[in-house]
Amino acid sequence: MQSNPFVMLIQVIGNLYLFIVLLRMVLQLTRADFYNPISQGVVKATSPFIIPLRKIIPSIGRLDTASLVLALIVQLLTLLLINFMHGVNAQPMQYFIATVVGVLYHLLDLYFWAMLISVILSWVAPGANHPGAMLVAQITAPLYSACQRVIPPLGGLDLSPIFIFLAISFSKQALAFYGFG
Repeated sequence: MQSNPFVMLIQVIGNLYLFIVLLRMVLQLTRADFYNPISQGVVKATSPFIIPLRKIIPSIGRLDTASLVLALIVQLLTLLLINFMHGVNAQPMQYFIATVVGVLYHLLDLYFWAMLISVILSWVAPGANHPGAMLVAQITAPLYSACQRVIPPLGGLDLSPIFIFLAISFSKQALAFYGFG
């Protein structure tokens, strides 16, 4: 089957915007620095859609449900456009499951890349003051602390990134096995 460049373009744009929306949700969930320039860029890119949604959908604790709903909408629209271009007509329940699983998959992907960047930065530039490095540290800190409660560092050697990578990889493979990937 020949690949359609327009399908690839829709998929790239949809996944990129989904990544930005999920990043906004994670930034708010982890209480990352709002004044970070990268955070400000994420907020500016998502505010036109999230501000109207917030008038309808209130937050639940620290979870920005408007961002979650927007992520689901972006994923659903991307799936609908791709299926339309391929001439595929799926059932509503299939779209619902693919949308939820797709958002979870991309959220795990976001954490995978944040962890990878965090590990590389710990080798190359520990304690870096760059806005990107500080944001990655704020995003990954809850994962590290949760894992370190179960597996404490062994004589200065922190094994938590290995177990976090394993958990993320296992979860992504489970989601891919059940229909997304």
